[in-house]
Amino acid sequence: MADEQEIRQLELLCKQLYESQDTAIRADAEKALVVFQDGPDALTKCQVLLDRGDSCYAQLLAATTLTKLVSRSAQGLSLQQRVDIRNYVLNYLATRPKLPNFVVQALVTLFARITKLGWFDTHKEDFVFRNVVSDISKFLQGSVEHCMIGVQLLSQLTCEMNQISEVEANRSLTKHRKIASSFRDTQLFEIFRLSCTLLGTAIENCKNLNFNDESQHGLMTQLLRLAQNCLTFDFIGTSTDESSDDLCTVQIPTSWRPAFLDFTTLKLFFDLYHSLPNTLSSLALSCLVQIASVRRSLFSNTERAKFLTHLVNGVKHILQNPQGLSDSANYHEFCRLLARLKSNYQLGELVMVDNYPEAIQLIAKFTVQSLQMWQFAPNSVHYLLSLWQRMVASVPYVKATEPHLLETYTPEVTNAYITSRLESVAVVVQENLEDPLEDLGMVQQQLEQLSVIGRCEYQKTCTLLVQLFDQAARNYQELMAIPRSSGVVSPTQHVEITVQEGRLTWLVYIIGSAIGGRVSFNSNEEHDTMDGELVCRVLQLMNLTDSRLAQGGCEKLELAMLSFFEQFRKIYVGDQVQKNSKVYRRLSEVLGLNDEATVLSVFIRKIITNLKYWGRSEQIISKTLQLLNDLSVGYSCVRKLVKLEEVQFMLNNHTSEHFPFLGNSVVVTEMRCRSMFYTSLGRLLMVDLGEDEDRFHTFMLPLTASFENIGSMLTSADGPMFTQEDAKKALIGLARDLRGLAFSFNTKTSYMMLFDWIYPSYTPVLLRAIELWYHDPQVTTPVLKLFAELVQNRSQRLHFDVSSPNGILLFREASKIICSYGSRILNVEVPKDQTYPLKLKGISICFSMLKAALCGSYVNFGVFRLYGDETLDNALNTFVKLLLSIPQSDLLDYPKLSQTYYVLLECLAQDHMSFLSTLGPQVFLYILSSISEGLTALDTMVCTGCCATLDHIVTYLFKQLTQKVYPGKKQRVGMAPNSDMFLKVLEMHPEILQQILSTVLNVIMFEDCRNQWSMSRPLLGLILLNEEYFNQMRENIIRSQPPDKQAAMAQWFENLMDGIERNLLTKNRDKFTQNLSLFRRDINDSLKGPNVNTSSASDMMTS
Repeated sequence: MADEQEIRQLELLCKQLYESQDTAIRADAEKALVVFQDGPDALTKCQVLLDRGDSCYAQLLAATTLTKLVSRSAQGLSLQQRVDIRNYVLNYLATRPKLPNFVVQALVTLFARITKLGWFDTHKEDFVFRNVVSDISKFLQGSVEHCMIGVQLLSQLTCEMNQISEVEANRSLTKHRKIASSFRDTQLFEIFRLSCTLLGTAIENCKNLNFNDESQHGLMTQLLRLAQNCLTFDFIGTSTDESSDDLCTVQIPTSWRPAFLDFTTLKLFFDLYHSLPNTLSSLALSCLVQIASVRRSLFSNTERAKFLTHLVNGVKHILQNPQGLSDSANYHEFCRLLARLKSNYQLGELVMVDNYPEAIQLIAKFTVQSLQMWQFAPNSVHYLLSLWQRMVASVPYVKATEPHLLETYTPEVTNAYITSRLESVAVVVQENLEDPLEDLGMVQQQLEQLSVIGRCEYQKTCTLLVQLFDQAARNYQELMAIPRSSGVVSPTQHVEITVQEGRLTWLVYIIGSAIGGRVSFNSNEEHDTMDGELVCRVLQLMNLTDSRLAQGGCEKLELAMLSFFEQFRKIYVGDQVQKNSKVYRRLSEVLGLNDEATVLSVFIRKIITNLKYWGRSEQIISKTLQLLNDLSVGYSCVRKLVKLEEVQFMLNNHTSEHFPFLGNSVVVTEMRCRSMFYTSLGRLLMVDLGEDEDRFHTFMLPLTASFENIGSMLTSADGPMFTQEDAKKALIGLARDLRGLAFSFNTKTSYMMLFDWIYPSYTPVLLRAIELWYHDPQVTTPVLKLFAELVQNRSQRLHFDVSSPNGILLFREASKIICSYGSRILNVEVPKDQTYPLKLKGISICFSMLKAALCGSYVNFGVFRLYGDETLDNALNTFVKLLLSIPQSDLLDYPKLSQTYYVLLECLAQDHMSFLSTLGPQVFLYILSSISEGLTALDTMVCTGCCATLDHIVTYLFKQLTQKVYPGKKQRVGMAPNSDMFLKVLEMHPEILQQILSTVLNVIMFEDCRNQWSMSRPLLGLILLNEEYFNQMRENIIRSQPPDKQAAMAQWFENLMDGIERNLLTKNRDKFTQNLSLFRRDINDSLKGPNVNTSSASDMMTS
């Protein structure tokens, strides 16, 4: 019997954890309870806590602890123990139906987890955990409370079967799918029918039910949730991303056809919606959303037409009785239901429904009303717009003879959207509400949908936009023309100006989206002329606003202009655009812009204006620079740009005097966009640069002056006149500028000009900065990233002449930077939650830099050791020190770090094994351990990199073991002697490679292996290095199979090694890879069979 005092202490700790106001007491209680959960006697104590039942928090602790124990591993608890826990939980819930909700939920979760994990466990050929429905039906015949617990048990079990836990995602997806598929085929339909029967009974007794009674309300909630969980089950294992809501098709099994063919299920949920109070009816609608999305192939054409008719009639009935839709949850689910009408059925099928004209009229009316009530449920508008967008997009493909009537109703929807957004502005300004324009993500999403909708009857859309725009622009112009008494704007005027600016902002966004909706295959000249009308108006407005920028401007309107320019650029500027477009004709008539070049000059003038006047707005600057960047990428576009005076002005005057965002007064975090600016300038400069060094040096003058200035500041860093902040900011900006240039200079000639400019004059300045400010990532990150870019052999630009030492000189500088930063950052202590930004990020960039240099193929690394140069060894030894300073868990916790580390490790294993083989045992074990972890990482890139690294290491070890000594062979001078350190370590720790072998084999046999070829490469070497262990493992796997499958498994292993020799020659490896793919196919086919006991096999292998 567990010590009474100890149990009381646990109850007290639970109370402190959940009730104490003091965070320190809560933290201590949590630590103590974690120790208890990991303790050896947790199981017995949990039972005592539950039996006592004195504290609901202790009951919660006991249930969650048991769930953890059950989840941890199958070996932890015997089959009998798990059966006992399951029966105990059911009995406990049956005898105590009035437990607090959170305790019930925890016990229900425990039951579901045990049932799922033991789904294939048998005792005397009986599946002991599968008699779910019969066990739970006893609950369903009891009181309301018992019935509720029974439904909850079924609901949670359905959820549990559908959910992939983290352990399963990392280990065995195949095993999870096998359990889920078996549950789907044997139990799920029965559970769904049971939920429908109970809901049907509830509807019949609806008049006698009191939904204000908490228990009756709770029971209905649980019943609807159960039905919903059955319908949202992942039937075929696609694990669809829940955010891709519009693309959902529910893959109902064919055996469920009867439930959908007689339409009673459909009618049941429509009836539930109409009969239940608002607090419950939204769940009925969410079930209808799933039912409406049933896969098309479940029905024949005539069956589908009937089903769709019932569905449309149900929707029509809701629209004719819209009282329930005033509830926001109901409204949201109903909007989702409407969207599914088109995502799952074709417009040609919808128009054939008897009541289609009436239904589409009601849907249009509902959409218009919804758009006009812009403050109510804004998140639901997306679904309505998606319905109309899909219908309009389908019009060209409809072959049905019945009219679709979209040309009648779509303009109403377009009109409602545009006018409602404009009307919202005054309300937002006057009542100081949250502005929808602040949520640009949502606005952009809606505008993308509107761009398609507005193209239906485009003439009407354009006429409306022109009329509204002219009116708003006229009002705005008049307001701006009012003479200011003493130069001050009155509050009323200010409000009016803000309202007009808001309306114009919406109109500019909408015009941008209307132009962006042009599709090349379905465009006509009239539409292009209309686009021309719209473009002219926006450009005229831009001229007006730009002329007033000195007095200040409207940031939202400017962002809308940039969005418009982006859409206009995509459709009418660039390499693929027809130059004779009617848009240009209209621009020529109204604004004198005769061709693409003159339009580009408007773009560039706008870009220069924004960079000059909007330095205070990071959003505008970054979007403006993005536009410049997009323009500078196109082949023909960049050549036209270079001929413009405005572009030459930028190339000759890129200083803070003309572009304030390049100045030192800008906040450091906003300097990021400078790299993009210089990337664009670099591309523009390169068009006509050729080998003209004078031109290059003229362009670099501002940067040269900046470097000289920083250099002189740093030489006097110890003096009293040294202003640290100024020097820091100037250096950060400069490093970002140069990184942008280095990125764009992707030809040998341009890169060499940059390299000769920066080395040897200015690299010492960067090194000095790292020495001074190694602890400040705001400085180190840009400098390290600049070097990482310089050593990157982009487009083979680092192709030095035979007589040039530049490759070695460049690597020396990179090595100095890595060693200087690495040796200092190792001694910096940082808080745990700041480890990545303050330390690991810099280390990750160093790894990336070293990898780029080692794999760039522009340095012969053998030369360093030959001539006694320690540059390479210093860099590699710094890598090792940095690596050992990183806790192993961090390598996979931070994705950017894991990507740079594993690609660098692969590079070292491929080309620098002589270095790796000299490392101490501690380092080698760390590396092998990190490979072992990486093999099961979720990131396929990491996993594939680990396989390649492992292959290089295993091949090296095998060669060393089988190496023959040839007489007369001498050791070369300047070559490191072959070290047998690896072999010594493996003799001491053979379990490391054995563990890796079992992991790789387990992944290939029992998991969803996404990179089978990569996994196969190191496996042969691992088997040849561990033949005894492999044979023993094979016997264990064969023995763990049911007797009737053992012979087949033995034969598959026999076939795996058939024709394989004891060497790692390419021919032998390829043969093994072929054998392995047949081996995996046989195993997978057998796993799909009904009764293979893989659980014990795969648990044995991963343990």
